[in-house]
This record gives sequence, C-alpha cells and structure tokens, in this order.
Amino acid sequence: MTLTPVERKLGVPKYKQIIASVEEAIVSKVLRKGDKLPSISKIQKENKVSRDTVLTALNELKTRGIIQSIAGKGYYVLSEHVEVGKKVFVLFDELNAFKEDLYNSLLKYLEVNTEVDIYFHHFNNEVFSKLIFDSIGNYSSYVIMPANLKNTEQIIEKLPKEKVYILDQMHPELNMYSGIYQNFEKDIYQNLEKGVEKIKEYSKMILLFSKKNQPQGMLKGYRSFCEDFDIEYEVVDSIENRILSKGEVYVIPDDRNLIRIVKKIKEQGLIVSKNIGIISYNDTLLKEIVEGGITTISTDFNEMGKRLAQMLNNKEQLRIENPNHLIIRESL
Repeated sequence: MTLTPVERKLGVPKYKQIIASVEEAIVSKVLRKGDKLPSISKIQKENKVSRDTVLTALNELKTRGIIQSIAGKGYYVLSEHVEVGKKVFVLFDELNAFKEDLYNSLLKYLEVNTEVDIYFHHFNNEVFSKLIFDSIGNYSSYVIMPANLKNTEQIIEKLPKEKVYILDQMHPELNMYSGIYQNFEKDIYQNLEKGVEKIKEYSKMILLFSKKNQPQGMLKGYRSFCEDFDIEYEVVDSIENRILSKGEVYVIPDDRNLIRIVKKIKEQGLIVSKNIGIISYNDTLLKEIVEGGITTISTDFNEMGKRLAQMLNNKEQLRIENPNHLIIRESL
C-alpha cells in the first residue's frame, strides 16, 4: 500500500503529515490491526523526506500505542483506536481492595482519551521482567509497583527515564525516578507511637511479616519502635499453627491473615481488644464494621491515584511521599 503523500506547501511539518496519513489509513480500514506498514525506505522514497523525518513520525505513533515495531520485520498496526492521545502501562504487584481503589481513582482523574493497560507480576521476577520487556516502546507512560522484587532497576532502566513512575515502595536504587511512595519505616514507627498508650496495655506485640510480600522498612520501623519504647515484641511469618495468648497485640499487614486471626480468637473463646489486640494495614469499609471496628495504619490510596493522574496528565517529574495515618477503633 501507499500512504497519502506529503505536500510541500501545506504548512504542516512533514512528520505530522506522515502520522496523519497512517491515522487516515487506519480510520478508513485500509490498515487494520496486525497489518504491516510500508517500510521506512519506501515512505522516505515516496515522500522525498529524510529517514529521520520518517522515524520521528513512526516513533510518535509507537509512543501513542498505535503501532509497534518488531525487530527485523518492520512496523505493524497495534491499535485501531487512533483517537487515543496517551497510553499508560500499569504494573501492580497484586490485586486487592486498596489497589482497586488506587486504580479506580487513577482512571477517574486521567485525561479523556487516555488508555490504560493494567498487569500484575504477583511478586515474580520473571513475570515482572517479561511484562516490562514486552511493553517497551508501546506506551507514553509506565507506572510500576516493584514491591519487594530485587534488581528491578536493571529492568526498569530499559525504559525512558522521563516516562517511568514508581508506586508504593521506592527502593534507593530507584530514587532517580518520579513517583508516589510510602515511607514504611517512618509510617509504622510514628503511627505506633500515636497508639503507644493503648499498646502498652498488652504484654507483647507480634508483627506478622512476609519477607516476600512486605516492605523491609516496615520491619525496621517496627523493631525500632518496640526497642525505643521498651515493648516486648516478636516477628512471625505465619499464624496458621499459632496458639494465641491473652495480652498479645498483633500487627497484621494483609487482609487474609486478618480474617484468620479473628477466626482464631473466636475459636479460642477470646475477645478482640480485651484479650487480643489487632492493628491492621490499609483501611477499608469492612474494617470499620468487623468486630466493632479494626484499628488500621493506612495510606490514602484514592489520593495516591488522583495525584498520580495529575502527574501523568501534566508530565510532572516529582517524587511524592503519600500521607499515612493511624485510625484507632475498638480492636485496640
């Protein structure tokens, strides 16, 4: 096929005319998803333009997610939605209630005609790497939640730095990137400090901590708090076979184990708050109701999504610490 030729006296930059001709071919169904575009040399020759002009046009179409390049083969139509102004790659660690709030807030505040593709790596390095490698060159922005994965900077550096936004855990080796993060070490320390008088009514505090899923800063801040305030403490990686003892207060970062501990308390004939204290992470509507209300340490995921959308809309290059709060309820 032949694209609409560039016109010398049109007053529109040549590369933009090439972009428009590709868009026109897609809209008119001359080109469909999966079709191959004319080669760079053919477009160059037919339009008497430089190779750089052709590449500028094709790269912009790639950035918008309309076409993709396949090494050694050429350029192919990736999307027939030519009205899409921006295309955003979102990579979360896992889906849960708070990540859903974050994602919905992001969608709500993004500019119209912004297309978002969401993926999950489930704390798997190979999945993380493959998803990012497969996305290179196809998006205008990359939102990445690295979680606890190691050496993620070696993968992320393959992407244009100005297009990358890091979410939630900001490892030191990722400090050169924009993003919105939680300061887990500071947040757990300061929030436990706010509830220290209630915590001291118990004889021992236990943190349920998964090295695979939970941030190291949380563990460090928890230990510092307990040692600074002379509180007997323990760190466990499971409560599945644990017998609960009166006077314990548990810090439970994930909701599945929150359900397990509430069930154990009932099975052992104990009473939440009176016999066993609970501090959960990340507030939800359900935690306002369960057992009269569960105390939480929580960031505002709706605010995180809203602020991220603003950064993407305005192409802001910032590093923002998302606020975190202690909400004291009947479980403590």
